[in-house]
Amino acid sequence: MKQFFCDESGQLSMKRICGLLCTIALCVTMYNNSFSDEHTAPSPVLVESVALLAFGCLGLTSVEKIFKKDNNEA
Repeated sequence: MKQFFCDESGQLSMKRICGLLCTIALCVTMYNNSFSDEHTAPSPVLVESVALLAFGCLGLTSVEKIFKKDNNEA
């Protein structure tokens, strides 16, 4: 499980941790929102912002892995 939070060099990746925390917060909010009244629901802009932050954090990590430039190439 620790490998998920670390990058190739073995250091913690804050993008991955932030993305995971945003995803968990979004899932909890959506779950709680399904049982609450409409007037107590969070703002749609706030929900979309958290979703975009989670997508950005996890998506950027994936894109960096795919398009990473090898230092061994010369």
